[in-house]
Amino acid sequence: MTRSHVTTHVLDATTGTPAVGVSVTLSAREQDGWVVIASDETDADGRVGELGPEQLDAGTYQVRFETGEYFARCGQETFYPTVKIAFAISDEEQHYHVPLLLSPFAYSTYRGS
Repeated sequence: MTRSHVTTHVLDATTGTPAVGVSVTLSAREQDGWVVIASDETDADGRVGELGPEQLDAGTYQVRFETGEYFARCGQETFYPTVKIAFAISDEEQHYHVPLLLSPFAYSTYRGS
């Protein structure tokens, strides 16, 4: 089974449910700035299981979440219209899971498994 090198999961802490339909973009840090590698949208479980290729080189990457669009659809004002999480891939053999716990006025993340 092919598996994306990077995956994500977004949970809405205000409702305790998956954040459905959040636009997510994976980018790589290049000399001239960020270069988009892949984009998708969270599914009914708040997940993007195939965000980019099966293999990525060591380097710095960023996952960008369009949280403002999500909260607008929910009829909720938000302080963070986008959330950008930069992270480093050091071991090209490992899988990298970048989850986001989201609310209108706060967010948190961690290195998932």
